[in-house]
Amino acid sequence: MEGDSSLLEEATAGPKLEVGEEGGDLESNTLHQPLLKRNRTLSSNPLALVGAKVSHIESLDYEINENELFKHDWRSRSKFQVLQYIFFKWTLALLVGLLTGLIATFINLAVENIAGYKILAVVRFIENKRYLTGLAYFTGANILLTLFAAVLCVCFAPTAAGPGIPEVKAYLNGVDTPNMFGVTTLIVKIFGSIGAVSAGLDLGKEGPLVHIGCCIASLLAQGGPDNYRLKWRWLRHFNNDRDRRDIITCGASSGVCAAFRSPVGGVLFALEEVATWWRSALLWRTFFSTAVVVVILRAFIEICNSGKCGLFGKGGLIMFDVSNVVVTYHVMDVIPITIVGILGGILGSLYNYFLHKVLVVYNLINQKGRIHKLLLALTVSIFTSVCLYGLPFLAKCQPCHPSSREICPTNTGSGNFKQFNCPDGHYNDLATLLFTTNDDAVRNIFSSNTPEEFQPASLLIFFVLYCILGLVTFGIAVPSGLFLPIILMGSAYGRLLGIAMRSYTKIDQGLYAVLGAASLMAGSMRMTVSLCVIFLELTNNLLLLPITMIVLLVSKTVGDSFNPSIYEIILDLKGLPFLDANPEPWMRNLTVGELADAKPPVVTLCGVEKVSRIVEVLKNTTHNAFPVVDEGVVTPMGLAIGSTELHGLILRAHLAQVLKKKWFLTEKRRTEEWEVREKFDWVELAERDGTMEEVAVTRDEMEMYVDLHPLTNTTPYTVMESMSVAKAMVLFRQVGLRHMLIVPKYHEAGVPPVAGILTRQDLRARNILLAFPHLERSKNREKRH
Repeated sequence: MEGDSSLLEEATAGPKLEVGEEGGDLESNTLHQPLLKRNRTLSSNPLALVGAKVSHIESLDYEINENELFKHDWRSRSKFQVLQYIFFKWTLALLVGLLTGLIATFINLAVENIAGYKILAVVRFIENKRYLTGLAYFTGANILLTLFAAVLCVCFAPTAAGPGIPEVKAYLNGVDTPNMFGVTTLIVKIFGSIGAVSAGLDLGKEGPLVHIGCCIASLLAQGGPDNYRLKWRWLRHFNNDRDRRDIITCGASSGVCAAFRSPVGGVLFALEEVATWWRSALLWRTFFSTAVVVVILRAFIEICNSGKCGLFGKGGLIMFDVSNVVVTYHVMDVIPITIVGILGGILGSLYNYFLHKVLVVYNLINQKGRIHKLLLALTVSIFTSVCLYGLPFLAKCQPCHPSSREICPTNTGSGNFKQFNCPDGHYNDLATLLFTTNDDAVRNIFSSNTPEEFQPASLLIFFVLYCILGLVTFGIAVPSGLFLPIILMGSAYGRLLGIAMRSYTKIDQGLYAVLGAASLMAGSMRMTVSLCVIFLELTNNLLLLPITMIVLLVSKTVGDSFNPSIYEIILDLKGLPFLDANPEPWMRNLTVGELADAKPPVVTLCGVEKVSRIVEVLKNTTHNAFPVVDEGVVTPMGLAIGSTELHGLILRAHLAQVLKKKWFLTEKRRTEEWEVREKFDWVELAERDGTMEEVAVTRDEMEMYVDLHPLTNTTPYTVMESMSVAKAMVLFRQVGLRHMLIVPKYHEAGVPPVAGILTRQDLRARNILLAFPHLERSKNREKRH
């Protein structure tokens, strides 16, 4: 990667430069701490979401690097080249939507058929009164499926565990989350999701689909996996952080659309939840990608409805069956709707609180090794299987209502009335919710015009069970999504509230279930606009808009008063240096100049620098950028002789490229423009190479020179040392910076033109509080007041 340094070696005479141990901040460190190679593996093994603190994570270069090569390329582009670049961007957006739609369909087909045939086999044992054999078969099948998913994650791609949305959110915020978008991660995510969801675990495929869409986008943008990249010139234009960010945003939108068949909701999810940086052109491309996804899904739904997809019929795509309900509500209905919202906010914040505690415990277990991770996953699978199979025996059999338009009872395919262990003409309402696929469970609990279908006791058992399963399942070593568990929990208490309120309101119980699911999602994930549109696209009923908006606003407001969203909690657990939109109030009491004074002195390079100095800097520091300063410069006005000029900022990766290509000069001089273009290409400098091979520098070469001017970004973002940290943090996040130069307010003779460099790690609240303990006391006083 660009932040990675090469291993420098004086081949002929000098000793080999040793690789130092990791330590400290990768973006800013002391001169005496050696580092050339770093371990860049993100510790998200099924720590998956319980992860240890990851402090050594670099940032991405979203800023335009305006060096001489870039400016020449920009000026020399013809209209045809510009149109070609735009056309290929739209082509990549099309491919992202197409592949995401196809993979989502494959996952849906696999899950519905594997889980469906498993349930049908168990049903035959139940019909023959062989209950223990049915339990053994059901549990054994689920163990094998869970073991398959867990082994894939633990042994091949630890970063595929969990939903992946927090890491995507961090990447789009500017955090280089390594190993998150590789081909191995993609494959494990696909087949791991199939195994985990088919095993009946309390998790969904919605979160993993977002990660899958982002993996597809990243691989397309960089031309394939690291070892087998396509080197086509037009494709290399997209192998840079800025363009990959745009394409990965399209992937995140496509994943949500594939999960919920909601194109507009997918776009708004990317805008509201995962993307830090946005513009109108990106809005169009994400919308185009989601439109392609929904066309693919609709085509396969038409094919599967004709019976050509095995057991995959109406199942596989969550569809809230309330579109045929006539929604009627009055002003007084605002009271029960508000109660739903308040409950959603309280329960959502409680879920976040307890899940945080569970993940901390899982961290201790997962740190013990692979065997413990597998045993934890299998334990959860056994517990889940026993509960799903055994609890329906506690429910009373209900007689089928003669006015029901659906088949009652049924044990095959989709349906609201599962016979399970009941006699003919009766159904088991708890088995209808538990002993089925996850998507069918959602569809059943959202069923409308069924006021007597589910008994309160069964709904209460279902709610309590899924609260427990939702807490113990998330964090094990399998791909898992949060959407489905929260939907099931929310719909259960929503339907219970609908039963309690049926004498006071005419709103259908199925609508209460929908509102309950929406309220819990808003209370836990803190989404509003995108969630509202997703629910409207699924229900296909605009009459739900006012009450859905009220529920979401109330739930989010209540939840925000207790704790952060679940994704923010996971980001903190994983130690990813995510920058929030709003800085802490106490950051206004600290200036960037004071922050720079607390750091080691900035390391600068001359415009024409000696090779030995570059080697020394790369060996003894871990900075990823260095200010380039020229001394003795005559200003254009000729007012000051011997002035010091801040020429710009050069990246460590570009210095490594110089050493790798041996672009050395025998004399100390400035190079011509043609000399630079012979050796370097702007596209080559902009892309993030996967590895930096060893470089040999001889003793004679150590005495040569390098002209850094052509490779230096001459327009880095600079701020005055008197700026508050709060304002600098907002600017840093909104522009998408990796480095921000701090310049002194007063520049006297002999004073360096750079006071310091601000990085993402410097803006982390924890780091600032460690450097300035008096601010911790100030922060505590603010909390008390």
